[in-house]
Amino acid sequence: MAVLVIICTLNNGANGDKNVTMPMSVPEGANALARNSNRDLTFCNEALPVSDITVTRKLQHSLQKHSYKAIQSNILQIKAIKLFPIIEPILKAYGIPDDFKYMPLVESGLDAGTSSKGARGVWQLMPGTARILGLTVGRKHDERLNLQKATIAACKHIRDLYTEFNSWTLAAAAYNDGDRKIARAIDSQNEDNYFRMHLNHETGTYVYKLVAMKEIISQPEKYGYENYSKPPQSTVYY
Repeated sequence: MAVLVIICTLNNGANGDKNVTMPMSVPEGANALARNSNRDLTFCNEALPVSDITVTRKLQHSLQKHSYKAIQSNILQIKAIKLFPIIEPILKAYGIPDDFKYMPLVESGLDAGTSSKGARGVWQLMPGTARILGLTVGRKHDERLNLQKATIAACKHIRDLYTEFNSWTLAAAAYNDGDRKIARAIDSQNEDNYFRMHLNHETGTYVYKLVAMKEIISQPEKYGYENYSKPPQSTVYY
């Protein structure tokens, strides 16, 4: 099979330029998932019940959706390189599992602007939530755009959600859909296992997107990306 290769020149500072190859051929999500079947897929150390055909189908869809073949961009990898060194120590300081570092990549995707509902920044915090968490939100000064302050606020929010639901997967779902809606779903369905709950499409696929992002960023070559150490010097994505 022919493989088209793009050569990206990245600035490597004093060490000079570094050429990195990025193959554009990519395995389908289903094939990649099959190769990973000999190890557990987890979110915050909670194993996904991949023996459930519905769970597997949703995960395959998320893997395919975020593969290099689907996105045709290396921006996700670049954002991870820029964001993680700042986000990881803050998560650790607040006792939030490391897997939540993938949330900004899912929340803001390729654009950290303002959503139609008013959420803003890489953590896509709503104005009211941001203010409750101690951030200044105004026309001239919006701390949701300050990565460190917004990450601290997000950690406080996630920690509160975990305290309420005693589950990191439900905390993630509640981050997406709001704690009241998740609490009502738990009561009406008499079910508190995210993978067995019936939620709206966005929230019902949210954790799968996080797991898919974790897979793609931690094992980029399996999904058509090529890992590298530094983004182009002039590029800013948040």
